[in-house]
Amino acid sequence: MINGQVDIAVHSMKDVPTALPIGIVQAAVLERANTLDILVHKGNLDFLKGNGTIATGSLRRQAQWLHKYPNHKVVDLRGNVNTRMQKLNESDWNGAVFAAAGLERINLKPTDFIDLDWMIPAPAQGAMLVVAMENDAFCKEAIGKLNHRETEICTQIEREFLKTLEGGCTAPIGALARINNNEIHLVGNLFSIDGKEKIEIERTISLDNWTNFGKECANEILEKGGATLMKSIKESLKK
Repeated sequence: MINGQVDIAVHSMKDVPTALPIGIVQAAVLERANTLDILVHKGNLDFLKGNGTIATGSLRRQAQWLHKYPNHKVVDLRGNVNTRMQKLNESDWNGAVFAAAGLERINLKPTDFIDLDWMIPAPAQGAMLVVAMENDAFCKEAIGKLNHRETEICTQIEREFLKTLEGGCTAPIGALARINNNEIHLVGNLFSIDGKEKIEIERTISLDNWTNFGKECANEILEKGGATLMKSIKESLKK
């Protein structure tokens, strides 16, 4: 885009850095799809009551899974969706965690899955972001017509929460904001990588007061021990 080769770019919003490159701006946030994480398994869920092995490349999913299932083992899983599905099928793992929206968009959602409605998703999970050049008035106006205001507000709150905690894609941070009538409800959390420590906040405010809501909630997490936990997470990721 900066070289002038393309006019716009479309991204999965949860993978976009909270600070965009200079000269590139958010043109539209598309209406959000499914926010859930799902467990794709192999037809037998008995392992949930005992020992099991789950695959994911996400520290957030790993931490939340180990918090709920401390006896389980979590193994790393990388690659595109097709590659990860193939690795799961060829492995002796019990299951793997995926974003529901990613599988639904490319019609790869299998029949053997369960919704992980207890797992707080990544900030902006399920949303698509369209960016344009800051000086491109035509593209900004055209793409702006696709903007979904409710999704824009919710994802901005979640990404502000993430940015304030100083977590990139690697930190075990979850956040989900929802608008109901004239209120916004936010659940946000921070975990240790091993899932043993959890700091969570759940708050509801008036839709009129949503500015800085994500930042305020993140600061509360930091004050409740999050600052120390973030420091230990960063130190462990350097090793």
